[in-house]
Amino acid sequence: MGRRSSLLGRAEERGLLEGLLADVRRSESRSLVLRGEAGIGKTALLEYLIASASDMTVLRAVGVESDMELAYASLHQLCGPILDRLVRLPDPQREAVEIVFGVRAGPPPDRFLVGLGVLSLLSEVAEERPLLCVVDDAQWLDQASALTLAFEARRLLAERVGIVFAAREPGEALEHLPELQLRGLRSDDARALLGTAVPFILDERVRERVVAETRGNPLALLELPRGLTATELAVGFGLVDPQALPERIEESFARRLAALPQDARRLLLLAAAEPVGDPVLLWRAAAQLAIEPQAADHAANEGLLAIGERVIFRHPLVRSAVYRSATVEDRRAAHLALAQATDREIDPDRRAWHLAAATAGPDEGVAVELERSAARAQARGGMAAAAAFLQRAVALTQDPAQRPNRALAAAQAHLQAGAFDAALQLLASAETATLDELAHARVALLRGQIAFASSYGGQASALLLKAARRIEPLDPALARETYMDAWIAAFFAGQFASAGSLHEVSRAAPSAPQPSSAPRPSDLLLGGLCVVVIDGRAAAAPKLRRATHAFGEGELDVQTGYVGDG
Repeated sequence: MGRRSSLLGRAEERGLLEGLLADVRRSESRSLVLRGEAGIGKTALLEYLIASASDMTVLRAVGVESDMELAYASLHQLCGPILDRLVRLPDPQREAVEIVFGVRAGPPPDRFLVGLGVLSLLSEVAEERPLLCVVDDAQWLDQASALTLAFEARRLLAERVGIVFAAREPGEALEHLPELQLRGLRSDDARALLGTAVPFILDERVRERVVAETRGNPLALLELPRGLTATELAVGFGLVDPQALPERIEESFARRLAALPQDARRLLLLAAAEPVGDPVLLWRAAAQLAIEPQAADHAANEGLLAIGERVIFRHPLVRSAVYRSATVEDRRAAHLALAQATDREIDPDRRAWHLAAATAGPDEGVAVELERSAARAQARGGMAAAAAFLQRAVALTQDPAQRPNRALAAAQAHLQAGAFDAALQLLASAETATLDELAHARVALLRGQIAFASSYGGQASALLLKAARRIEPLDPALARETYMDAWIAAFFAGQFASAGSLHEVSRAAPSAPQPSSAPRPSDLLLGGLCVVVIDGRAAAAPKLRRATHAFGEGELDVQTGYVGDG
């Protein structure tokens, strides 16, 4: 209760949060995004909300910048305490959730089923007690978690569930959810808070300057004056740019870190590099570095870190300050200790990620581990995570002949994840190596696919047509797929196609080598579409009917998107 009573100002915001909890208790689901700059009080309001929900089950997650590439990492952090209830879900939902959380192997699950599974899981918990889900630093959620949690927030209706996010900039996934924009404290509250941080009487003009320059930002009011004398405050306090406020707060935390004993700083660095907040894992890693338990007391006494059931930083900017102020060598040592402390069987992907962060130069063994993690991420539907693993694997590859193949695989994953600039950079990197003809053709294909996916512009069809012709003698099946891509790109571009018009693609595609066995439905469709353009609808009708029948009888391959026979 002390935390709740010490929260200065924010009466309107506290009332809104209390109303949200009251609605949840009445079986009216609610969601909310707290939005505001770093230090504005989002975390403090979340703590107030949690303290006000003592009669509820509370699940927490914190987005961590270094964890953004791991698919479903934040969702697993949130749902970890309730995974024992998975057995109560319908089989399709349970299997989908188990696959994305790495509990079982299987093909990439439908994201809709994952969303439904998590929705059922939350509803199951809420049947016993009202449930509050709190997600801090949501701007750093991994993409898969952000999309899934937004799905839950939009579909909860009469369940006793509340979901509250806090974010600097929520991102596209959380758009259209109810939002509360947080601004600085009112002047009277800001002056009162500043008075708790400065142990002497400030000159009125200096006090007003501090309040004005911090714009009522609570964390800035508490942290920036720390350790400064009255003279320093009077003559040296000034923010050149309001946008630099988070950096200035981080600098304040960094000054406090510098005064701590070495073991306390190393323990804080381990906690900053370990986003799950697992105290058992933290102490296992600390043992690897021979850090004594007393180190935690120094961090706690300074008000920077609390270690209980979870490892919690006082504020996300503390984590950032700890990690950024550490030397490269110390960061690598921390990641290596965390990798050694992470169970290879239970969490191989996070272990691989820590190993990669601990590795200074090329290391084929780590690169192979990252490739395996990428395959597992793809199996869970986490293309952004797969792309990140593969890109790091490229950087750690020792064998020059292997690097372009990994670069192409990484570019393909970035394309599928929608990161087109990163995909193009990887293609440029691959082209600096000596490539065989098939690799050159794959580069051309990826460039065409990126052009189409990023803009639907007139260049895509020409690039894809050129790639299809190049692939023909190397991989006829892939060539036909590429002709189909070129036809679709030309159709979208219409008269804006700079080259590779619909007529040009429709004339070229039939010349591709035909399959020796029965044609696939996609082959039949391509043939029919080309005939539509060249000879008209009447001539194409039989072919299109045959293609339609084949698609109706076939089974969709969720990995390729093509329909197979039978």
